[in-house]
Amino acid sequence: MAEIAGCFAFWAWLRLDRSALWLVPGVVALALFAWALTRVQVDFAGRAYAAYGGIYIATSLAWLWLVEGQTPAGGPAGAGLCIVGAAVILAGARP
Repeated sequence: MAEIAGCFAFWAWLRLDRSALWLVPGVVALALFAWALTRVQVDFAGRAYAAYGGIYIATSLAWLWLVEGQTPAGGPAGAGLCIVGAAVILAGARP
């Protein structure tokens, strides 16, 4: 959520003519996202990033629906498929 919120803040500033003050929470959100990525142990980084991909897609669809008021193409079924894929990756063989 932090990555999406941070990127949206920059989008709002550049594309929606919002105040440059939107950059302050945007930078904070992106810094929080980058910090969170460093919390993953190196041995599990690949699996964690694969799972993150599925969650990113689901969160992006939720943002599209809840914040922007648009119906996502593929909707809950597509997001569910991504989450199931992420779960399969997470449940895979451990190093």
